[in-house]
Amino acid sequence: MSKPMVIAHHLMWTAYGWWLPNDPRGSTSKAIASDLIAELGKLHGGRKRVQPASSDIRAFYGRAQDVLRSPLLAFKPTEFAVLAAAFSATVQKHRYACYAAVFMPDHTHLVIRKHKHQAEEMIERFQEESREELVQVGLRPLGHPVWALGGWKVFLDHPDGIRRTIKYVEDNPIKWRLPRQAWSFVTPYNGWPLHPGHSPHSPYARRLRQLE
Repeated sequence: MSKPMVIAHHLMWTAYGWWLPNDPRGSTSKAIASDLIAELGKLHGGRKRVQPASSDIRAFYGRAQDVLRSPLLAFKPTEFAVLAAAFSATVQKHRYACYAAVFMPDHTHLVIRKHKHQAEEMIERFQEESREELVQVGLRPLGHPVWALGGWKVFLDHPDGIRRTIKYVEDNPIKWRLPRQAWSFVTPYNGWPLHPGHSPHSPYARRLRQLE
């Protein structure tokens, strides 16, 4: 049976030093490269079924600040607009189509239509170009990593999956008791590549019919 065609990506990455491999909430990491970070706690593969108290998470990162090479910094809501401007420039420069974007104190989420750039390259470009902007405007010291290296990707192969992911991303700030976000570089999703007027003979449409 033919495999679905990837039509979009859910991209997520963290600010530098946040959600470490041995984060008390659990993580997808399989190893801890730093002995100093390993001393902070045991590795737990995947999210824990019973989540730790907020005080335990704060205590963990309070200890982490003492062993990280650069300061552990979170984004303030007042800084989100600077991040948005930097991401907007990246979207325009590389002609990405972004269907959803939110900025959180320690991580970010994007839903991006497939592109000639692979998911990893898109993450790298967003990280590098936004870091340069944050340093230039004085929100991060020169030499600060700003972002953790790399990130996570989820392949999306159906418009329904894109719509569900957009809702998940847009609802993310609510969990942190932050207001909803709306950014000018986000393009409303129109069901592409099954948008109104699409060709029923497009490669994607033909592949989808084979899977039904």
